[in-house]
Amino acid sequence: MAPHIHRVSVYYEDTDFSGLVYHANYLKYFERAREHLLGREALVRLWRDDGLGFVVYRADIQYREGARFGDELEIRTVASLKSEFRAVFDQSVWRADGKRAMVEAEIHLVCVDKDNKLVRLPSRVIEYARRAAEEA
Repeated sequence: MAPHIHRVSVYYEDTDFSGLVYHANYLKYFERAREHLLGREALVRLWRDDGLGFVVYRADIQYREGARFGDELEIRTVASLKSEFRAVFDQSVWRADGKRAMVEAEIHLVCVDKDNKLVRLPSRVIEYARRAAEEA
């Protein structure tokens, strides 16, 4: 399955004193990309109607090259399942014309209810990840 692409423009506010994107902002970019992949409206309904939300269980990130103010980036995301309780999102940051990933991350998510108790992933997430695995 081809990765989901989410485009990001780098604004001045995203950068640090060196002119590069501040390292923690990549986590924000990854979060937005996952939100668009899963569907913003679906996530709102999941919380409002079912009391379920996602939390990051683990994040492994490798920084290779910093993005700069004015860059146009692609956040590429591929989801997979580790179990019915944990989804893994392989995410990377690319310049649109880039030859290799600038930043790579493996983000593990679990689902919790309003009492912060671990619950099974919603069927939509499980189905998406299974489809992605079959097409890979």
